Amino acid sequence: MTDHDNGLWVRRFHPAPAGAPRLVCLPHAGGSASFFFPVSRALSPAVEVLSIQYPGRQDRRHEPCVPTIGELARQVFGVLRPWLDQPLAIFGHSMGATLGFEVARLIEAETGAPAAHLFPSGRRAPSCRRHETVHLLDDEGLLADVKKLSGTNSAVLGDPDMLRAALPAIRSDYRAAETYEYVPGPKLSCPVTVFTGDADPKTTVDEAKAWAEHTSGPFDLHVFPGGHFFLAQHQPAILRTLSTALTRTAVG
Repeated sequence: MTDHDNGLWVRRFHPAPAGAPRLVCLPHAGGSASFFFPVSRALSPAVEVLSIQYPGRQDRRHEPCVPTIGELARQVFGVLRPWLDQPLAIFGHSMGATLGFEVARLIEAETGAPAAHLFPSGRRAPSCRRHETVHLLDDEGLLADVKKLSGTNSAVLGDPDMLRAALPAIRSDYRAAETYEYVPGPKLSCPVTVFTGDADPKTTVDEAKAWAEHTSGPFDLHVFPGGHFFLAQHQPAILRTLSTALTRTAVG
């Protein structure tokens, strides 16, 4: 462990050698750092995976959730500052994709150097606004949307006590994601590679393509069969893409 390995926010599940490409993973709404344990295991030791644990869940459940994407981005950026001694790539799924965009903006604006790569997954481009109010539904309505997307572990959905513990974080994250408003600004200059499902109710393929408008760097789009959590069925292909891009970044 290094002196900047903040155990509250940053989880390193597997060691990596000094100088290995570094990938920060940002969970979806209601998600936790452990969601990316398989990614860390698969990419180790060639890639150093840092998975972010937001306040308000699991071992941080007694902390208040962060109410907005903007504020969460500022806090995550602050935590990641010590890790910017080398290029940092970012992968975010769903809410984590929007958060990743805002963190990448902060990295470039505050340090003058871009993130190594941004990998948004399962989320429309920041400029594609939808009017969504799932966060205003009662608990039953909120859980119905979560189940429809199949985003939370089925063991949690079937356990009333675990559900009660998870609901505040799920609702807060939905509110942050649904009330997010893109503020126009300079484009990113890092490469952006987008992953999306062709039947995702939260993101159309055209909305995923619109990420190209947010970078002046290289852009790539990978469309997979499936819904919002397509990445569970297509993990090998996604991991190959991540590994190839990160290795190229390290060599470059």
